[in-house]
Amino acid sequence: MIPFVGLTGGIGAGKSTALAALERLGAATLSTDQVVHELYETPDVRAAVQERFGGIVVSGEAVDRSVLAERAFATPEDRRWLEEMLWPKVGARMFGWREQLEQLSPPPRVAIVEVPLLFESGMEGAFDATIAVISDEDVRAERASARSHSALDERAARQLSQQEKAARATYVVANDGTVEELERELSTVLDNLRV
Repeated sequence: MIPFVGLTGGIGAGKSTALAALERLGAATLSTDQVVHELYETPDVRAAVQERFGGIVVSGEAVDRSVLAERAFATPEDRRWLEEMLWPKVGARMFGWREQLEQLSPPPRVAIVEVPLLFESGMEGAFDATIAVISDEDVRAERASARSHSALDERAARQLSQQEKAARATYVVANDGTVEELERELSTVLDNLRV
């Protein structure tokens, strides 16, 4: 069996950078954010979102994610509705991907799934191990503002603190230095997974 690992971290901690580094180290990787973006392009999800939030959230054939974020995060009920619609679909895609990897010869050394709300969604039990990427708060704030996340405060408020994510994770990796330093730390984690 390929080790199945969940990767998480707060906004701006460097989850995507870590995921790319893990891929360079030989891991098969999947981003649940990317899966969600792909789901927004499917007719059934697009129609459900439009029915719930109105035509303003759809531009042409695509869901306008920034407008949707403003609407969906406006109330706990709307956010919950969106998550309850998306998370089962994300889970199905994730487990389908894992099954495909198990058929490969040779299989990848590890399968890593980036899940921003890993602990918040209760998905940690689906994985053999978890990695939390943490970073200095000032660095995180700078990265997050540079990417101009819409509804940033609302998203951050829904997430556990870095300390809580780190306490729950199997492995904790600091991302305050260079990409090369991050990759070295992640390489050590992968070596430990193989033991």
